[in-house]
Amino acid sequence: MQVTIRLFANFRIGRFKQDSREYDSPATVRHIARELGIPDSEVGIIFINGRNAVLDQALAEGDNLSLFPLVGGG
Repeated sequence: MQVTIRLFANFRIGRFKQDSREYDSPATVRHIARELGIPDSEVGIIFINGRNAVLDQALAEGDNLSLFPLVGGG
């Protein structure tokens, strides 16, 4: 299945802004994040097709996955 992945903020460093990739079904957000070298603990916000999602959510053909890091500050 094909999934479009969009990375934001420091997740883009050494990676990409947007990429389309092929995965075997079922693939989860956690699987993709780990493949990209992004630790679970650094993932702050997840969207699949513009809707909130969780790390263990499965993706489907044509999904758009957006990953945002935790935001720090005060």
